[in-house]
Amino acid sequence: MGKILSVFNQKGGVGKTTVNINLAAGLARRRKSVLVIDMDPQCNTTTGFGIHPEQGHSVYEWLRGELSFDEARQHPIKNMDIIPGSRDMAAFDLEMASVADRESLLKKQLDPLREQYDFILIDCPPALGLLSVNALVASDSILIPIQSEYYALEGLSALMDTVKRIQSSINPELSVEGVLLNMVDRRNNLSRDVADEVEKYFGEKVYKTQIPRNVRLAEAPSYGMSIFDYDNLSRGAWAFGAWVKEFLRRSENG
Repeated sequence: MGKILSVFNQKGGVGKTTVNINLAAGLARRRKSVLVIDMDPQCNTTTGFGIHPEQGHSVYEWLRGELSFDEARQHPIKNMDIIPGSRDMAAFDLEMASVADRESLLKKQLDPLREQYDFILIDCPPALGLLSVNALVASDSILIPIQSEYYALEGLSALMDTVKRIQSSINPELSVEGVLLNMVDRRNNLSRDVADEVEKYFGEKVYKTQIPRNVRLAEAPSYGMSIFDYDNLSRGAWAFGAWVKEFLRRSENG
């Protein structure tokens, strides 16, 4: 049975979409079957795989029951499917306000798909609205990217409060899969200080591998590619490759 993970952080600018794209691509390169759900109305994961959000069907119609799964999904790379995002999702909270069990719409759609994939990855918007709640209710665990800067620490307690609320009210099985330090500059004392504080807070949940700041990582999404397809010899590709190995090792042992 496949594992469902939300890539989530309430703070914007932490690189969660870059993490989602390259985790999905890295797992697919290791012959894992992967499904990506783009729940963010900005649709950056969708465009990061070279898919225009206005082309074809999307998660918006799928969640509303207007499309079947096979009609909604696309196949951008080997071993990976994606249900593209839609800018129409920005109005999802208002449109679903009177719908019964609106927090579980995504879960009802994903549970039957578990047997088809090794991993289902959900890219969440950087806010705790109905879209993120749907993702957390549907997930087994959350993957938390954290940028190595001072303000990242301020959001940690709010982030964990959100997780605890979901655990206590709707999804008691939700857990923290792991914490990834992203956009790390090892020449910077602040990066080291942030890493130390995050490790104090999350302990063994923090991955040993860290993702450095890298120009090639920033460029890749504009070409609709993962870092592995854009520049497999870059520092960013090396770091993501090492982290995917660590992710799999922990996931399989945990």
